[in-house]
Amino acid sequence: MARLPILVAPDPRLKLKAQPVEKVDAPLRRLMDDMLETMYAAPGIGLAAPQVGVSKRVLVIDIAKEGEAKAPLRMANPELLWVSDEDAVYEEGCLSVPEQYADVTRPARIRLRFLDHENEIRELEADGLLATVIQHELDHLEGILFIDHLSSLKRNMILRKLSKSRKSLVGA
Repeated sequence: MARLPILVAPDPRLKLKAQPVEKVDAPLRRLMDDMLETMYAAPGIGLAAPQVGVSKRVLVIDIAKEGEAKAPLRMANPELLWVSDEDAVYEEGCLSVPEQYADVTRPARIRLRFLDHENEIRELEADGLLATVIQHELDHLEGILFIDHLSSLKRNMILRKLSKSRKSLVGA
């Protein structure tokens, strides 16, 4: 397994819509495993392929808390089948928008279909944190960042902070 570089906003590759995969084969399983290693090292609880510069509809998630056994989810071509009318608000962050957090409102419960790491079609119902993380990662596959759910004022403030911190890193 290998750690992959994580793209940081405003990298234009983060705004591209990811392409479906034909099947989950050995190279795609390796990508999923590399993404998990990258996510754990970051540390994070979700990572979509576009965040590592791969424009494929692939994501990995693990919301297990520290001290709990890892419970990774690997998904290819995930698609929402249903969302609840009820909303939930979570403070979200993102490995591609480092050290920035904001409340985002999303459907509280979801049902989705995806290909697992063995190329089997699966369906999953989720609520709470898992539903939020899945929706956050699904957004990445559409070229949407969590900051796109914020007011333009808040979004621009965050993007300016990211640009400043990137310039100071380059100048260091």
